[in-house]
Amino acid sequence: MASLDNVTLQELKDIANKLRIYSIKATNASKSGHPTSCCSMAEIMSVLFFHTMRYKVKEPRDPSSDRFVLSKGHAAPILYAAWAEAGLFPIEDLLNLRKIDCDLEGHPTPRLSFVDVATGSLGQGLSCAAGMAYTGKHFDKSNYRVYCVIGDGESAEGSIWEALAFAGHYKLDNLVAIFDINRLGQSEPTALQHQTDVYKARLEAFNFNTIVVDGHNISALCSAFDAAAKVKGKPTAVIAKTYKGHGLPGIEDQENWHGKPIGDKADGQINGLLKLITNNGRPKICPKPPTDDASVTDNSIITLSNPPSYTIGEKVATRLAYGTAVAKLGNSSSKVIALDGDTKNSTFSDKFKKAHPERFIECYIAEQNMVGIGIGCSTRNRTIPFISTFAAFFTRAFDQLRMGSISQANIKCAGSHAGISIGEDGPSQMALEDLAMFRSLPTSTVFYPSDAVSTERACELAANTRGICFIRTSRPATAVLYNNDENFQVGEAKIVRKSNNDQVLVIGAGVTLHEALKAADELSQEGINIRVMDPFTLKPIDEAAIIKNATEVGGRIITVEDHYPEGGLGEAVASAVSMQRNIIVKRLAVTELPRSGPSNVLLDMFGISSNSIKKGVKEILNQ
Repeated sequence: MASLDNVTLQELKDIANKLRIYSIKATNASKSGHPTSCCSMAEIMSVLFFHTMRYKVKEPRDPSSDRFVLSKGHAAPILYAAWAEAGLFPIEDLLNLRKIDCDLEGHPTPRLSFVDVATGSLGQGLSCAAGMAYTGKHFDKSNYRVYCVIGDGESAEGSIWEALAFAGHYKLDNLVAIFDINRLGQSEPTALQHQTDVYKARLEAFNFNTIVVDGHNISALCSAFDAAAKVKGKPTAVIAKTYKGHGLPGIEDQENWHGKPIGDKADGQINGLLKLITNNGRPKICPKPPTDDASVTDNSIITLSNPPSYTIGEKVATRLAYGTAVAKLGNSSSKVIALDGDTKNSTFSDKFKKAHPERFIECYIAEQNMVGIGIGCSTRNRTIPFISTFAAFFTRAFDQLRMGSISQANIKCAGSHAGISIGEDGPSQMALEDLAMFRSLPTSTVFYPSDAVSTERACELAANTRGICFIRTSRPATAVLYNNDENFQVGEAKIVRKSNNDQVLVIGAGVTLHEALKAADELSQEGINIRVMDPFTLKPIDEAAIIKNATEVGGRIITVEDHYPEGGLGEAVASAVSMQRNIIVKRLAVTELPRSGPSNVLLDMFGISSNSIKKGVKEILNQ
């Protein structure tokens, strides 16, 4: 055990019990919350915040400070209590827990200066913590360490084990995963309850240095964290055997107390805890400061190291242009990193790997963890992650993306192999829901470039656009439409075909924009002129340009998209013109389950080819 003097030992015990009291009072004041989940980890928090972690209380996001992630986000009151006890804000503020005018929300979010990532959708915190640890070890090359507290209930989530596999593989010896094994879940005991030997065997199989401790023993916890700091080549897992509601007689280790304030039992429980405290004033021990060894963040604009260099009409897949662009951005800024899930030779992120191998993270086939790693890497503005895989596979990480929005994460997601145009691989590989998914995120910007030039510029804009950006790329090679010096802006559409007597506005993106241009050529031979628009971004969409051009062609719009009708281009356009009395929208989209086949055959079969567009134009003109 760590050698602690009796005064420090008692002080840490006192702090743990004070944190219990604060958690009880805060949840009673809000009439909601999880005080028993807080009580099981009180000693863990006391030791971490007042013995082990190095950080600056008044600068919670100092780049050199240790990081803490509360993956079991429902225990937020004790996190808030620890920062209040450390002196960041008054203890009295804890009584405003969950109030509408207070940022001490029910689960942690980065509205608070001391929270890096939002948690509460269980099983995600360790991925974010592993991303922070990877950044500290490989990019910042700093001494800061990362601590993540995980509930035993949430350890049933597969994303926890994806994160463990990642951390073990990359030997993240600056990461400590603390499992709060308090035996009880929300509605019944957890699957393993207090079988710490099973947890230990599993974690050791993931290449973790594993320490089993009594999670209520201050000395044992200090010893475990001190030992973890000396381990090289392995992350550490501390398996802390605890009891839910520890320190509360009649409640400790009892079922049916999850997510409930103590209520009228609170005074008695608090009085019992007060009797255990020798120093009820401000703590005599203070957090130790970090070593200031992390660099100052560079927030300058990031540009392509050299402009696009294509020839009009040259056929280039937008996924290939993505790889070219991200490698160029990496030339310009060391903040740009790239992550992929074993699809780098298809997404062409391997071009970044070849140019900047030290800033490429192979996440293997674990997309939920990959997104969490990217979110963690982006915290405190240390990196700008570009995360790529097939667009279809981002759907399994939707909860991570949703939580990323709440985390105010700054990540760039590139989804290739979009839609039925991928051809013979079949429907399991065809992203047909991705635009709807990314458009639904409140902090998102959605790019859908249609040629190599616009793809490179989309990547450049994404690098400088805060929030979650999605760049949708296609598998087939398509013709270059734009000059290399064409200017692109977020939310600004392009008109790529126009005459003075256009009768219909056709809006396509990616492969369907090229189908629309083909239809325009063929219709012109029949004396029918159509205007063709490239929206470039679907969120924000250029409402003004859509309304203006639709009005000029008689109020007739056709949208055509390689996506299901729900939530994609058609709905974005329909929403943009929803208050316009004299504009109608005909939507062409994939309306049935697709199948394998040649790309051009599938486009025709499912009604989004040039032939389908020509037919649609004639139908809308005859209405």
